[in-house]
Amino acid sequence: MASPAAAATTSAARGTPIPRSSRDRTERVVKSVLLSFSLLSIVTTFSIVAVLGIEAWGFFTGFPDKPGIGIVPFLTGTEWSPLLGGEQKFGVLPLVCGTLLVTVIAGAFALPIGLVTAIFLSEYAPPRLRVVLKSALEVLAGVPTVVYGFFALAVITPALQRVSDAFGTYNALSAGLAVGIMILPIVCSLSEDALRAVPQSLRDGSSALGGTKFDTSVKVVLPAALSGIMASFLLALTRAIGETMIVALAAGGLAQMTLNPASQVQTMTGFIVAIFTGDAQANSVEYASSYAVAATLFIMTLALTLAGTAILKRFREEYE
Repeated sequence: MASPAAAATTSAARGTPIPRSSRDRTERVVKSVLLSFSLLSIVTTFSIVAVLGIEAWGFFTGFPDKPGIGIVPFLTGTEWSPLLGGEQKFGVLPLVCGTLLVTVIAGAFALPIGLVTAIFLSEYAPPRLRVVLKSALEVLAGVPTVVYGFFALAVITPALQRVSDAFGTYNALSAGLAVGIMILPIVCSLSEDALRAVPQSLRDGSSALGGTKFDTSVKVVLPAALSGIMASFLLALTRAIGETMIVALAAGGLAQMTLNPASQVQTMTGFIVAIFTGDAQANSVEYASSYAVAATLFIMTLALTLAGTAILKRFREEYE
C-alpha cells in the first residue's frame, strides 16, 4: 500500500485536472470568437453585394437628379463612351469583350504550361529540383501585379513590336501574356498538389500492367486528379478576369469590340480604375456606371464559380 507521501507525489506528477467549468468557459469563448469572424466575413460579403446592387440599380433606373440608362441597353449596347465631351454611350459589351480577350490569351498561355510543369514536378522531377522549382513559383506568385504591368510595357511589348509593326504601345496580347505569367503559379501549384494526392497504388498498378512512366502520368494519374486540376484552372481564370493593374497599364484605354490581340482594349477592371483615379464627380452618371460595370463583373465571376462547382461535382473522385 502506497504511503501518503508517495500518493501526493504521484498526484503532483499527473497534474491537477482543469475544472470542467473552466474548460466550458474556454470553449464558449473560442466558439464565440470563431463565430464572430465567420459572421464578419458574411456581413462583409453581403455589404459589398448591397452597395453594388444599390448603386447599379440607381444607374439603371435613375436617381432623382438624373435619368436611368436601362438594363437592356447597358447589356446589349456595342459602344462604350461614358466620359463627357460628346454623346455618352453605355453599352458594356466592348468592356466584356476586352476582358474576355485578355482572359483567353492568359488562359491559353498559362493553363497548358502550368499543367505540363505540374506533371513534371509531380511525376518526373527529383526531390531537390522539385524544391527549387516550387520555391521559384512561390516567389513568382508573390510579385506585385503592378510589377507585371511594368514588365509587360518594358519587356513584352517591345518584343512583340520587334516581331510585328501591328503592335502598339498598348495591346491585348501583351497584357494577356503578363496576366498569364501572373496566374501560372496558381495553375502549377494547385495542379501539382492534385496530382501528388493521387494514391501511389494507382501508379504501382499501372506499372505492374506494363505501363510506361508517360502512360501512367497521362492515362492514370491525370484523369484521377482531373477535379483538382479543373479547380486550379477555374481559380486561375477567375483571377485573370478580375486582374486590375496589369490591364490598366498594358492593355490600353480604348473600349472596342475586337478579337485582334494587337489592338488596345479596355477591360472592365481597367475602366473602374480609370473612373476612380480620374476627375469624374461622385454624383455623375459616369461615376455610377462604374458600379454597374462592377456588378456585371461580379455576376460573371459568380457564374464562373457556380459552373466550376458543378464541374467539380461531375468529375470528383474519392479514394480511401
